[in-house]
Amino acid sequence: MKLILKQKMFSWLDAFDVYGEDKKVIYKVKGELSLGHKLKIFNPQGDELGEVNQKLISVTPTFELYEKGKKIGSIKKKLFKLFGSAYSIESLGWTANGNFTEWNYTIKDSNGNLVAKIGKQLFNLTDTYVLDVANPQHALHVLMFVIAIDAEKCSKGDK
Repeated sequence: MKLILKQKMFSWLDAFDVYGEDKKVIYKVKGELSLGHKLKIFNPQGDELGEVNQKLISVTPTFELYEKGKKIGSIKKKLFKLFGSAYSIESLGWTANGNFTEWNYTIKDSNGNLVAKIGKQLFNLTDTYVLDVANPQHALHVLMFVIAIDAEKCSKGDK
């Protein structure tokens, strides 16, 4: 399953539309005013599906994940990696490794099976990511990872 995450051009807070392969919007992501990043994910009908909240006090960048109001885990950046970056997606048992530019990521499960590949498209007016998700049931969780990484880069000023 391929998804395209496109940041909206004119928005005071983070806002993204997520398109499926048929070019129809399947998710909407909207930021809320808060200390740290708080991003909510909705279906096209406006039902809240998930939420990603930046944890302000932590050794490394950390984001808490919620699905339909229930905490399901967190994403934590690993403290040290020689080239690129690495994250653990706790409770799902996933790890994500980014290349040295930190624009492209591979997510694998605890058995080393590919969950998703993520790539940032260059030469767009706004941040645009392509998410190639192996199992469509993981699409929401992969999307949570990508918006957390984008928020972390924004906090660092790396966009």
